[in-house]
Amino acid sequence: MVGLKPSEVPPTTAVKFLGAGTAACFADLLTFPLDTAKVRLQIQGENQATQAAQRPQYRGVLGTILTMVRTEGPRSPYNGLVAGLQRQMSFASIRIGLYDSVKQFYTPKGADHSSITTRILAGCTTGAMAVSCAQPTDVVKIRFQASIPPRARSNRKYSGTMDAYRTIAREEGVRGLWKDNFPCHFISAFGAGFCATLVASPVDVVKTRYMNSPPGQYRSPLDCMLKMVAHEGPTAFYKGFTPSFLRLGTWNVVMFVTYEQLKRAFMKVQMLRNLHSE
Repeated sequence: MVGLKPSEVPPTTAVKFLGAGTAACFADLLTFPLDTAKVRLQIQGENQATQAAQRPQYRGVLGTILTMVRTEGPRSPYNGLVAGLQRQMSFASIRIGLYDSVKQFYTPKGADHSSITTRILAGCTTGAMAVSCAQPTDVVKIRFQASIPPRARSNRKYSGTMDAYRTIAREEGVRGLWKDNFPCHFISAFGAGFCATLVASPVDVVKTRYMNSPPGQYRSPLDCMLKMVAHEGPTAFYKGFTPSFLRLGTWNVVMFVTYEQLKRAFMKVQMLRNLHSE
C-alpha cells in the first residue's frame, strides 16, 4: 500500500460498515426535524375527534416545525433522535456497509463484473438484514416523533429510549417492536429523490400510522390503509410529502458525501498504522 493515496486503497468491510453508519448518523442530525415534521403531518387527521381538542394543526414544513417549537419547546423537532441514531447505526451500516461484501459473495468465481441480478439480490439481502435489525429502533423513533408530551414530566408515556423498548415489549409483546411493515421499508430503501418519494409516500404514511398505533387500532397494514382511504380520502397517502422529499434529497447528499470522506479518512489512518508497524 506504500505510495498509494487513501482514495486508491480498497476500503475494508469494517471501514465500510463503520463509515456508512457514522455518515448516516451525521446526515440524520442535520435532517431530523424534517423527518419529525413528516411524521406529524402523516398522522394528522387520523383521530379527528380527539385531535381537534388535543393536537395543534400543522400546515407545511416550516409551519409544522415552528408550531412544535412554540407549543412543545425548541427540542421537540429532535424527539426520538437517540432511537433515530441507533436506527442509522444498525440500518445504514448493514444496508450500505455490507452491500459490496454480499455482492461479492453472490458473484460467481472468475467473473469480472457483477450482473444486475447479482446486484439486486445483494440489495435485497442487505435490505432484509437491515430491516430485521433496525425495526425496533424505527418503531421507537416514530413513537417519540408522533407523541406530544404532556406538561407534567411524570405523565409521559416513555421516560427514555430504553424505557420505550421495554414498555412496548411489555405492553404489546416482543412482536410489537417488529410491526409488520417490511414492504414499506423495502420500497423506501430502494428509492431516491422525487420519484422515490412519489412512490414510497403512501407506504411510508401507512408505516408511520401503523407503527404509532396502539394495540387493536388496526388489524394489519392493509386495514390501516383502507381506513385511511375511507375516513380521509386518497390524498391522505401524500401527507408529509414535502418534508419527506426535502429530507430524502438532503439526507442522501450529506450521507454519501460524508461516507466517501470517512472511508478515505479511515483508510488513511489504517495506512499510517501499517507504516508505523513496519
